[in-house]
Amino acid sequence: MISRLLIANRGEIAVRIARACRELGIEVVATYSTSDRHSAVVEMADEAVHIGPPAPRHSYLHVPNLIEAALRTGADAVHPGYGFLSEDPDFAEICDTEGLTFVGPPPEVMQQMGNKATARRLMAEAGLPLLPGVVEPVRTAEEGLAIADEIGYPVIIKAAAGGGGRGMTVVSAPEEFAEAFTATRAVARAVFRDPAVYVERYLTGARHVEVQVLCDGHGAGIHLGERDCSLQRRHQKLLEEGPAAHLSPERRAEIGALAVRGALSVGFTGAGTVEFLVDAAGAYFMEMNARIQVEHPVTEALTGVDLVREQLLVAGGRRLQLQQEDVVTRGAAIECRINAEDPARGFAPAPGHLDVLQVPGGPWTRFDTGYRQGDDVSPHYDSLLGKLVVWAPDRDQAVRRMDRALAELRVEGPGLRTTIALQRAMLRHPEVRADRHDIEFLDRSLPELLASAAALAASPATPMPAAHGPLQLVPAPSGTDRPGSSRPPTDEGNTAMPDSPFTLEDLMDLLAAKAGLPPESRTTDPDAHFADIGLDSLAFLSMQTELHDRFDTEMPDDDPDRYTLGEIVATVSSAQSQMA
Repeated sequence: MISRLLIANRGEIAVRIARACRELGIEVVATYSTSDRHSAVVEMADEAVHIGPPAPRHSYLHVPNLIEAALRTGADAVHPGYGFLSEDPDFAEICDTEGLTFVGPPPEVMQQMGNKATARRLMAEAGLPLLPGVVEPVRTAEEGLAIADEIGYPVIIKAAAGGGGRGMTVVSAPEEFAEAFTATRAVARAVFRDPAVYVERYLTGARHVEVQVLCDGHGAGIHLGERDCSLQRRHQKLLEEGPAAHLSPERRAEIGALAVRGALSVGFTGAGTVEFLVDAAGAYFMEMNARIQVEHPVTEALTGVDLVREQLLVAGGRRLQLQQEDVVTRGAAIECRINAEDPARGFAPAPGHLDVLQVPGGPWTRFDTGYRQGDDVSPHYDSLLGKLVVWAPDRDQAVRRMDRALAELRVEGPGLRTTIALQRAMLRHPEVRADRHDIEFLDRSLPELLASAAALAASPATPMPAAHGPLQLVPAPSGTDRPGSSRPPTDEGNTAMPDSPFTLEDLMDLLAAKAGLPPESRTTDPDAHFADIGLDSLAFLSMQTELHDRFDTEMPDDDPDRYTLGEIVATVSSAQSQMA
């Protein structure tokens, strides 16, 4: 087991790791550059080490300083967070050579997954579907043009060593190819020190869906559901949500199983994601991220699993304690990345002094940040100020809760600009509210969204329009219908209960859809309580909300032990008769 851990990172993820360590009884060594010397994680740590000046190449990317800091402070492990050195196989290998546990997959796995062309080949061998294209780097523009002509336009040219949304160019016609190929190789060489690129078919109207996987060092692996990351600008994510409610339960289960198969096939360990492009025809492997992701709190809110804690335990050699059947996703969660950027100026960085940082509260509202009021937002690092995360029993309520939380969030100071108003504008757009957007939505709709954002910034109290029609429930996981059930399917998106009297079977269906009740826990005993079917007070709350929205029914007591299932059914039936 890890006893003392060095955090080779900064900001909100450093704070997140430190908190997980505290709960596990692991001592924390923070690292900081000159500009971060008064940061939150420095004050939280048992010990803090200065690793260099503000420029990342002299501090958070300076491997000798980080290794020396770990050895000098007696750390036995290193957590790289995300970004910086988190997917650098050389850093992981040096940690191993120095006797330090690297919280992440083995170096050889990072090397394979870090090269997109290699990753595509390995995932294809594991049986994961790919878009038409090549799995090896393309050497010349002429070779790439022949491939594009064969697979059909549009195509996308990608840097093999790329990441972070850089090193990708969409090509719509043959006459554009040669110039795009040369430009993409130049970016790849400058940014990633590797000019290799490959070509694949570009999927229009697609959704970006990533599956959270967790694997131990003993050959076991599970997935913890998926997140939709389609709201992005130039391949940079701004908002993530889960589950991907536009997918059927069967499709969600299918891509989850594919992700685990792919991760285990290459010997992956720890927490990571397998990413897919999805359209009506299928799901296609895109890449694998061999690290914790910015949007991991979405999955934590849906499953109740602390992913950083699991990372640390797996790195310490423990077997996974969770089986796939133990993972139940409930409700809907959304994360907004609050960036110090000015959307009206092409998302230019807009750092400054945090005169005001007022964080929203309320039910199931979380704000992860490494900043405090009075801090300076440094121009030397990523523009992420923090991550606002909400959970609710269904997607519509989650959207409304996020809009309310964004309206409460105040970030003010000289020179500071943020993405808050833009994110509110996105959430209010009809395509997003109806869950019909795709990965090109933000770039396509940006002028309209900027105008809406300006109006919201001027009048932040403007309420979100009232909901119309039935609630947009997240489909229940595959297998929640009882074997042999003859209940006819409802129309897609229509989740209202039938006009016939509310029965115990209806209640079981509702709890399966809203609280993740597994098939084996269904009961026909009206005298059973929530505890008898393995559900807790959170599930009771989800049911309460749904009964109120569908039948205008209130259970007088919030204690699930107070009622039998039969009493709940009787209460709803009484409300139905009064509504008739």
